[in-house]
Amino acid sequence: MTKADIVEYIYERVGFSKKESADLVETVFQIIKETLADGEKVKISGFGNFVVREKNARKGRNPQTGEEIRLAARRVLTFKPSLVLKNILNEAPVSDASQGAD
Repeated sequence: MTKADIVEYIYERVGFSKKESADLVETVFQIIKETLADGEKVKISGFGNFVVREKNARKGRNPQTGEEIRLAARRVLTFKPSLVLKNILNEAPVSDASQGAD
């Protein structure tokens, strides 16, 4: 699903114009991005939590050359689905395409 798909769903189901739907989606995503950039957690009930975590600098290795490198400290975004979302995902039938080849 893309952002355009979300806009289309809002347009069809809520009755906003396409521009209003696009503005709404963009505003929601902008608020989420700004909140995460400030280091705050975003909790969406029934969906899950987005959390920014600090990762310390550490030693790493280039897998192609084997050369040791230094990985800088950075912030990473993690997502933990809610129990409601986990239950929905586990109740949904799995299609043949998503099972992959064995």
